[in-house]
Amino acid sequence: MERRPATAELNVVLTSDRRVHALNLLYRGIDAPTDVLSFSQIEGETPIEVDPNLLGDVVIAVPTAARQAAVRGGQLQAEVELLTAHGVLHLLGYEDDTERGVRRMWKKQREALKLLYR
Repeated sequence: MERRPATAELNVVLTSDRRVHALNLLYRGIDAPTDVLSFSQIEGETPIEVDPNLLGDVVIAVPTAARQAAVRGGQLQAEVELLTAHGVLHLLGYEDDTERGVRRMWKKQREALKLLYR
């Protein structure tokens, strides 16, 4: 599940709701917006030959993140940090399609954010 390279790289893309909606439709077949998408460079049907330390891409819909932050009474930066942690966990093999997966993933997100805010 979780790969722990000594060093790792990833790209974080901050973009529009429209762009994330289009990517969600193109790559997941889901015609709906979402807050964050992850694209692994080392998993999938046709893995790309790249540096093994490159985990992939995390794509965040900033307007959605801003709306979510407002609903939660938080700040946009904190929401983007949460979504980044969520996306990175997907790149590390975590899933949130099951109740068990959601619990495990949210536990890891809390741990990651605690490290960030030390």
